[in-house]
Amino acid sequence: MRLKGLAPAKLNLFLHVGPVQPDGYHPLSSLVAFADIGDELTVEPADRLSLEVGGPYGAGLSAGEDNLVLRALRRLGEVAGIGEPGLKVVLDKRLPVAAGLGGGSADAGAALRLARRVLDLPLDDAVLEAAGAAVGADGAMCVRSRPAWSEGRGERLTPAPDLPALPVVLVNPGAPSSTAAVYRAYDVAPRQADRPDPPAAWSVEAVIDWLAGQRNDLEAPAMALEPRIAEARDHVATTEGVALARMSGSGATIFGLCRTAEQARQAAEGLAAAYPQSWVRQATIRGDGNGEVL
Repeated sequence: MRLKGLAPAKLNLFLHVGPVQPDGYHPLSSLVAFADIGDELTVEPADRLSLEVGGPYGAGLSAGEDNLVLRALRRLGEVAGIGEPGLKVVLDKRLPVAAGLGGGSADAGAALRLARRVLDLPLDDAVLEAAGAAVGADGAMCVRSRPAWSEGRGERLTPAPDLPALPVVLVNPGAPSSTAAVYRAYDVAPRQADRPDPPAAWSVEAVIDWLAGQRNDLEAPAMALEPRIAEARDHVATTEGVALARMSGSGATIFGLCRTAEQARQAAEGLAAAYPQSWVRQATIRGDGNGEVL
């Protein structure tokens, strides 16, 4: 069996971050959701485990032992008791690298979902998420690939099934953002990882209004380190039809929430024309998950 699937872009609709703990990690609180665009993976049986990387953003991306896709699949083989799985994986890298969109964790999550089906493994979702968690704090949520409240290091997940479909425009200015550098800058004046009460209603309008009262604590330090992120945020925020602009994760992608798909389409067209050097996409943040087989 040969399967192809989507590794959907992960977005932190808000991200509240606490001060660094003795173990070196930062506690966080976030509402995580996934868009209907992302990298694409193809998985099929083979004599040995291998990974090929291509696509618009595949150049320079390691396909070696440190790649999260390979690490996740080896962990899957361990928990399934089959040793290293014989699989050929092809990654079509369509999202910018170091963009705050899940990246390698999203690719690993998609690889795990596809490998379970290709190998016909009798593993439930909890086991699959544990395999994803072994490769990073975002691993479990990217295996699940559904809206969730994320707390702790990112491993404590509570489903958020009421999140509506949200039209969005995504803009990456082509300025990779170093997560480690952003956190170091943030540690100068940290805040608390408070979890807000949910919105009073889950309509598109109510959720956007509620999110406007939240924040991404990594946004200011990321913009201080890379002014192009601040410029992109300002461009998106002042684009007609965009109701809320915010950075995702540790950057550098900015998302602009719109009230209608038509507003998102027009915003994406305008931003792409005005800033041709930037990566600009229209998408939908979906509440029903986006880890489908293509």
